[in-house]
Amino acid sequence: MICSVRTMCIHGIRGSLVTAEAYISNGLPGFDIVGLPDAAVKEARERVRAAAKSSGVTFPNSRITVNLAPASLKKSGTHFDLPILLAILAAYGQVRKPRLDCAFLGEVALDGTVRRVSGVLPMVLAAKREGIERIYVPAENAAEAAEACADGLKVYPARTAREVVDDLRGISPLSPAAAVPFDPEEAWAQVPDFADVMGQSL
Repeated sequence: MICSVRTMCIHGIRGSLVTAEAYISNGLPGFDIVGLPDAAVKEARERVRAAAKSSGVTFPNSRITVNLAPASLKKSGTHFDLPILLAILAAYGQVRKPRLDCAFLGEVALDGTVRRVSGVLPMVLAAKREGIERIYVPAENAAEAAEACADGLKVYPARTAREVVDDLRGISPLSPAAAVPFDPEEAWAQVPDFADVMGQSL
């Protein structure tokens, strides 16, 4: 069975939409990740397998192929862990297939914890641009992501992979993070002032 889960990638300061496609087939057990992954992405194989078992879900003992599309874009970083895990579980029938307007970001620890990742802000902005309406991020990145939330995009903070699994199963839905109101005056107040520099003439 094949299942696709949406996520994002970042090149420089610009984010792009990526689809994690998982295919489970008969044959000798194996786990391959294709689509120009770097070393950190390839190492997701061991992280997601351990995280699944730690989260109390069944990981398939089958031939698994994960494709990160489009294959022409180089993929780097550990934020692909969560979408890879969910694509495999959905293809195996452990969770419902996520909606097309959902995206997922997050590194998973061996115990199932969803760890903070870098580059969330440009990826959330890219998700808005691509029409994503719901994005799941590590709880530690939720405040950063919420700053970019407007026009209907909702951020769902996740502390563990099990929380996301239970949300997709409809057992315990996650609540979206509150949007952070933007105050221009407060933002300008945080900008350094040359008047505060010793010896700086005005």
